[in-house]
Amino acid sequence: MACETVLIVDDDPVIQRLLGKVLTSNQLKSEAVSSGEEALFALRRRTYDLILLDITMGGMDGFQFLEKIRRSRNLTPVIIVSGKNEDYDTLYGLELGADDYITKPFNPVVLGAKVKAMIRRNEILQSQSGTLIEAGPFSFDRTTLRAKKEGQEILLSSKETLLFSFFLEHIGQVFSKEQLYRQIWGDWGVDENTVMVHINHLRGKIEENPKDPRHILTVRGLGYKFVV
Repeated sequence: MACETVLIVDDDPVIQRLLGKVLTSNQLKSEAVSSGEEALFALRRRTYDLILLDITMGGMDGFQFLEKIRRSRNLTPVIIVSGKNEDYDTLYGLELGADDYITKPFNPVVLGAKVKAMIRRNEILQSQSGTLIEAGPFSFDRTTLRAKKEGQEILLSSKETLLFSFFLEHIGQVFSKEQLYRQIWGDWGVDENTVMVHINHLRGKIEENPKDPRHILTVRGLGYKFVV
């Protein structure tokens, strides 16, 4: 089996080396670049299993890079690893399509576990048998990772894609935030803020009126369910 490769995007050589050691200790390969421009060039040369992305860099910063690749439908999982620890930065990164946000200084063991879990979940999604899921006005093609509503494509981030396909496979079932976090992020415990941001962002893309959702429903005191 080929060894998964992670792209490190950070302009600090010390952080590049530290992240490289974390990945090596988890039997993962890595490549490092120092700017958003270099990262775009790297993505044109090959595909990666995951991207570890800093925000504050010269030239194109991490947010600009993330927005650019998501607009081009690149769904490579992205974990932001940044010294910017304000709630606004976390929410903005997730809104742009990041799959997780970790602040520096970080716990190498936790980061390694998150990286492996995220890569594993993405591989499972792409290897599941059966290519097309259909429910009501929605469809999802596991081969192309394309989501549609009434035949019109919906542009989703990688975590939104996982969440959308999971809901389509479990119509009408209620899931707590903890269960969704475990299923989608592959991690025990729960980051409620991350779950809510992705739920709200997905609602914004599939609901006629996100403030009065008809498909992703909140079940008070329990969690969420998807109906068609």
